[in-house]
Amino acid sequence: MEYKSTLNLPKTDFPMKADLPKREPLLLERWLKEDIYRCILQESRLKAKYILHDGPPYANGDIHIGHALNKILKDIIVKFKTMRGMSCAYVPGWDCHGLPVEHQLFKELKIRKHEIDQLEFRKKAHDYAMKFVEVQKDEFIRLGVFADWQNPYLTLSADYEESILLSLAKLKEKGYVYRGLKPVNWCFRCETALAEAEVEYEDHSSPSIFVKFKLDRNKIFPDDTYLLIWTTTPWTLLANVAVAVHPKFSYARIKTAQGDLIVAQERLGMLGQIGLKEHEVAGLFKGSDLEGIIYTHPFGMRKGRVVLAEYISTEEGTGLVHTAPGHGAEDFQTGVKYKLDVIMPVDQKGKFDSAQAEFSGMNVFDANKPILEKLKSLGALLAEGKLQHSYPVCWRCKNPIIFRATKQWFLKIDHDGLRGKVLDAVKNDVKWVPASGEERISTMVKSRPDWCLSRQRYWGVPIPALVCNNCKEEILDPEAIRKLARLTAAEGSNAWFSRGVEEFMPDGLKCPQCGGKEFSKGADILDVWFDSGVSHQAVLKKREALEFPAALYLEGSDQHRGWFQSSLIPSMCIESVAPFKTVLTHGFVVDGDGRKMSKSTGNVISPLDIIKNSGADILRLWVASSDYNEDIRISALILNRLSEAYRKIRNTLRFMLSNLYDFDPRSDKTGADQMRKIDQWIIARANSLLVEKTAAAYESFEFYKAYQIIYDFCNSDLSSLYLDMAKGRLYTYAKNSVARRAAQTAIYEVLNILVRVMAPILSFTAEEVWQYMQGPENDGKFSSVHLLMWPQKAQTGPDASCAGIDQIFEIIPQVTKALEEKRAEGVIGSSFDAKINILTNNQIRYNYLDSLKADLCEIFKVSQVLAIKSDKAGDCLIEVFPAEGKKCQRCWNYVVNVGENKQHPEICDNCISAIGGEI
Repeated sequence: MEYKSTLNLPKTDFPMKADLPKREPLLLERWLKEDIYRCILQESRLKAKYILHDGPPYANGDIHIGHALNKILKDIIVKFKTMRGMSCAYVPGWDCHGLPVEHQLFKELKIRKHEIDQLEFRKKAHDYAMKFVEVQKDEFIRLGVFADWQNPYLTLSADYEESILLSLAKLKEKGYVYRGLKPVNWCFRCETALAEAEVEYEDHSSPSIFVKFKLDRNKIFPDDTYLLIWTTTPWTLLANVAVAVHPKFSYARIKTAQGDLIVAQERLGMLGQIGLKEHEVAGLFKGSDLEGIIYTHPFGMRKGRVVLAEYISTEEGTGLVHTAPGHGAEDFQTGVKYKLDVIMPVDQKGKFDSAQAEFSGMNVFDANKPILEKLKSLGALLAEGKLQHSYPVCWRCKNPIIFRATKQWFLKIDHDGLRGKVLDAVKNDVKWVPASGEERISTMVKSRPDWCLSRQRYWGVPIPALVCNNCKEEILDPEAIRKLARLTAAEGSNAWFSRGVEEFMPDGLKCPQCGGKEFSKGADILDVWFDSGVSHQAVLKKREALEFPAALYLEGSDQHRGWFQSSLIPSMCIESVAPFKTVLTHGFVVDGDGRKMSKSTGNVISPLDIIKNSGADILRLWVASSDYNEDIRISALILNRLSEAYRKIRNTLRFMLSNLYDFDPRSDKTGADQMRKIDQWIIARANSLLVEKTAAAYESFEFYKAYQIIYDFCNSDLSSLYLDMAKGRLYTYAKNSVARRAAQTAIYEVLNILVRVMAPILSFTAEEVWQYMQGPENDGKFSSVHLLMWPQKAQTGPDASCAGIDQIFEIIPQVTKALEEKRAEGVIGSSFDAKINILTNNQIRYNYLDSLKADLCEIFKVSQVLAIKSDKAGDCLIEVFPAEGKKCQRCWNYVVNVGENKQHPEICDNCISAIGGEI
C-alpha cells in the first residue's frame, strides 16, 4: 500500500514567491487605495508625538542611491516609532530654489542667465522644479516610504515663501542682518556668491611661484633688498597691497646673486630647492621690526607695506605672505586692522576689469601665464613650478572658485552672543548620533565666518532691499520685507519682480546716506540654505500634526556644515532654542572598493535599477544591514549577498506560512501545558530576541543589529533548529492532534512577532506575510501590518523548565559526530535509523534529559533516545546503536509496533491515526 504524507508543502500557486519587482507594486497600489498612511495617522492622533523633520532634497533630477539611503533610514524610524505607540506624522519636503535647480535648468536650456528675462526664467524654473518633485515623489513612494505625499512642503510654495520672508524680517529687526564688503566664495561660472556648504574640494594643479618685492629706500636695509613671497595664485598679485610677516618669527637678510632677500630663518633650508644654493646671512631680526616698511609693487602699480599677522606659518613658503584684502578672509581681516585698500580688479564673470592694462578682459586663471611672463621680464620672478593640492570648486558646476570681495547681505554670527548660544545648545540641548557629531559641528561653528545670505541668481526668494538711485546705498527695511511677505502669501514671490518698487517702500523712506527719496529694487536673492534652514518656522510651527522642536533631524554627515547649521542659527535667533532634540548623521555611499561614486568612473548604482531588478525590499535590507556611521559600500556582489540573505528569511517565512494553512488561532491554539519544550523554547527566544533586543536596536538607531537579530533568528533558531525539529509533527501527525496544533501554535506566535519586528525594514515582505496570516488581528482596522503595534511577549508563555534546553542544543554537534561515525561504518544510514544513549554522571543533566522525553527525538532527529545515569560516563557520553523495531514507511521513524496492525503493517500507530485508520 502507498501511504500519502500529510506534508503541508506549498502548492505551486502558494503565495510568497520572491518576485518582488512585480509583487511590490501590487502592495503599493493597495496601500494607496486604502490610504494606509492616513489610517495610521488617524489611529495615533491622540498619542504623544515623535516628529522626524525631513531635510529637503533638491528637486532637480531622479533620486540617487544617497537619497534612497536617507529616505529609507527615516522610514524605518518612523514606522518603528509608530508601532511603539507614538504619533509620527512625516511630512516630506523639497528644496526648489537656488543654484541647484537653476544650474540644471540652464544646462537644459543651453543658455547663460543674461540671455533670458528673469521673470520668464522664474516661471520655467518653477515648472522644472515641480516636474521633479513629482518624479522624486513617485520614486520615494516606490521605496515603500510612508509619508504625507499629498501635502509635502515645498520651498517655492507661497505659504512657505511667506515664512522665509517673515523669518528674514525678524532677523533684521533683531539686528542680525547687515550689508558689508567682504571676500566671499565666488563662482564666476555661475556668477554668484557661495556659502561654505556650497563649496567642495578637488585635486587641482596651481602655479607655485616665488616673487621679489623691492623695498623702498629706508634706514634699516641697503638698496637692492627684496621681500621674498610665495604664492599659488599669481593672478591675485594685481590686488596686492601688503606683505604680512609673523611678529615673533626670526627673519634673515641673505645676500644672493638675486639681490638681498628677506626670508624667515626657519625657511632658509628650502632656498636650494629654488636655485639659491649659495647665500650668506647678513643679519637677523624679528618680524615686528619689519612692520611699516614700504615696498613697490612688482608691476609698479602702487606702494605696499609690511604688516603683522599671527596666522603666518613656516611649514611652507618663505614666511612672508602676499596680502590682497579683496581675495581672502584672513587678508581681509588684516586689511581691516591696518585700514588697507580693498582692490577688486575682477568682475562677476571672473575677468579683469578695464583698469588692468594688458590683462583687461582676461579670465583670472588664463591670466596666470602672462603675469608670470611679465614678472620674468621685470626680473621679479625668482622661481616657478607646479603644486598639486586640494582646491575649492563650486558644488554645482564643479569649476574652481575664487575669493572675491563684494558687497553682500550677511548674518552676523557674533551679534548678541549668538555664536556662544549656538555652541551651548549644541553641547547641552541636543543629542548627537554618533556622539562625534557634537565635536564636528562645534568646531565648525567656532571658526565659521558671518553667513553670506545673498546670491546673485535668478531663481529664489528675493531679498527686498531698496537701492537709493542717487548713492546706490542698499536698505533692507523690515516693513518692506513684511509688505513683500503679504503679497507673496497671495501670489508668490514673483510679486517682487512684477510689481513696482513703490508697493514695497515704507512711508517716508529716505536714504540714510544721502537723504535720497527715489529707489529701485535690489537684485539679490536669498541663499537657498536659508530657505531650508527656516523650515522649522514654515513647517514645524505651522502644521498641527507636527511640533517644534522636532524630535529628530537625520541627514548625511556633510550637513554639519549645511542644513544643521542653517537650521540651528535662525532657530536660536528667533526662538532661542535648537530646532531639534536629536541629530543623527549617516555616511556617504561608495562603491565596493570604497571609491566615491561618479559617472566618469562608471561606478554609479541607481536605486531605480536595483528596484527594477531585485525589488525595494532588497534596497531596504541593504540600508538596514549597513553601519551607516561610516561610508556605506554598495556593489553587485554586496547586493547578491543580501539577496541570498533575503531568500533565507523569505523561505523561512514561506515555510511557516505553509504550515499554518489550516490553522485558525481563534480555535486551534493550544496552551503552554500542551506544548513540548522546544515549542516553549522558540516562543521564549522570540520574546527575548525579537520583542526585546530588536526594540533596543531600533531605539538606539542601530538598525544593522536589528537586521542581524532577525536574520540569525530566521536562519539559526528557526530554520536550522526549531522548524527542522518540528517538521515531523507538522508533516506526519494527525491534523487536529495536540502535538501538531502545539507546533502550529508556536509557529503562529513566533510569526506574529516576527512579522511586526521586520515591518520597519522589510515593509513589503512583512505586509505580504500579514495578508496570508489568519486571525482576529488582521481583520478590519488591522488590514495592514503597518497598523499594528509593536509585539507584546507571546501570551502562550513558556514553561520555566524550557530554559535549560540550550544546554541540550549544545550537545547536538557531539551527537552529529557520533552519528556520522556510525554512518561511515555502515551501521546506520539516515539518522532515523539510529537509537542514541546519552550517558551522564551529572544528576541535574540526567533529570532534565529524562524530562524531555519525545523532545529529544525531535531535537536529535533520531528514532529513539535514552538518558542513562552513569558514574563512569563523565558529563556527557553519546552511544549510537541501530534503532529498535521496524521503519515506518510514512514517517521514517523506527517503532517497535510497526507490523502489528494487519490493515496497515508498514506504518506506526501514530501514522495510522494520522490517516484515520484504527489502531
